[in-house]
Amino acid sequence: MPHPLDRADLRSRVQTRIDVELDRWADELAEIGPDVVDLTDPVRALLQGGKRLRAGFAYWGWRAAGRDDHEGAIALAAAMELFQAAALVHDDVMDDSETRRGAPAMHRALARAHTERAWHGDPERFGTAGAILAGNLCLGWSDDLFADSGLPPESLTAARPVFERMRGQLMGGQFLDIVTSMRPWHDLADDERIEWARKVIRYKSAKYSIEHPLLIGATAGGASAGDLDALSRYGLALGEAFQLRDDVLGVFGDPEVTGKPAGDDLREGKRTVLIARALAGADDVTTTRIDQWLGAPDLGTDEVEAFRELLVVTGALEGVEQDIAAGAQVAREALAAAVGVGGEAREVLAELIDATTARST
Repeated sequence: MPHPLDRADLRSRVQTRIDVELDRWADELAEIGPDVVDLTDPVRALLQGGKRLRAGFAYWGWRAAGRDDHEGAIALAAAMELFQAAALVHDDVMDDSETRRGAPAMHRALARAHTERAWHGDPERFGTAGAILAGNLCLGWSDDLFADSGLPPESLTAARPVFERMRGQLMGGQFLDIVTSMRPWHDLADDERIEWARKVIRYKSAKYSIEHPLLIGATAGGASAGDLDALSRYGLALGEAFQLRDDVLGVFGDPEVTGKPAGDDLREGKRTVLIARALAGADDVTTTRIDQWLGAPDLGTDEVEAFRELLVVTGALEGVEQDIAAGAQVAREALAAAVGVGGEAREVLAELIDATTARST
């Protein structure tokens, strides 16, 4: 049975539209000179992969409103991928990540190119500056593709406020993540730590990953207010469950599948729900170990394995798995309440619940 994101040949069509637009934008930048390929080539490489999750939800949001297949909906879906590319590039800079999808993160690749060419100045600063600019290009291109998608003007006018809300809330969510990473956690009660971590998930990932793309498509398609409300509940619950699964995979996933080194989230010191639940179930000795290991960049393989054991024995892993299951159930109930959503769109949105929560990558 095909993956739900391959229905309507979605992923292939989205890739084709992205490639066409990247060619056009590269031609527009070519007059600046050959150096701009240092920005455009890494963006092109980044956009060759990925799940196409956001694209899928935007497209099937359109279809959930009762609309037929439309090339404009494919362009709208492609715009979501460009928006995500911007978020990934900037997120890697902020997290000082080494890799993305099994390859060097963009700022790392640019820094390496600087060193190999024996240029003047600081290669790390060059890499950071280039990655910020590449992410900004993706943001602008996402907006261009949204506006030039070919959907009816009234559809784009209706969806524009949701698109703008997605953009603004993601930036706020990214900042909330930075604040949470630096604010002392031990001054908070257990339930407060968990709620802070969930709030970061909501605004940094869940909304822009599923809820907002789905609502952009459905609003453009003219879905009813009742269906939009139900799809919003579906998208937010499933988006949170999706990110919780990502957090589990960031610690327990297979690097050959996830494309990230084992334990990278621990080395980066990410204050996830998984960590918040571990602290809630930890004794004093375990709390001290978590404090010592979380955010240690030189965390070795044995220490990563011992950290995993702590996440199991404190009940953190089981608790997050229960959170994921609960989110999936809320999504099922919300989809059932979207009475105007039928046919293939309902089937795909139902299949995507399991596809986004029961996964290994």
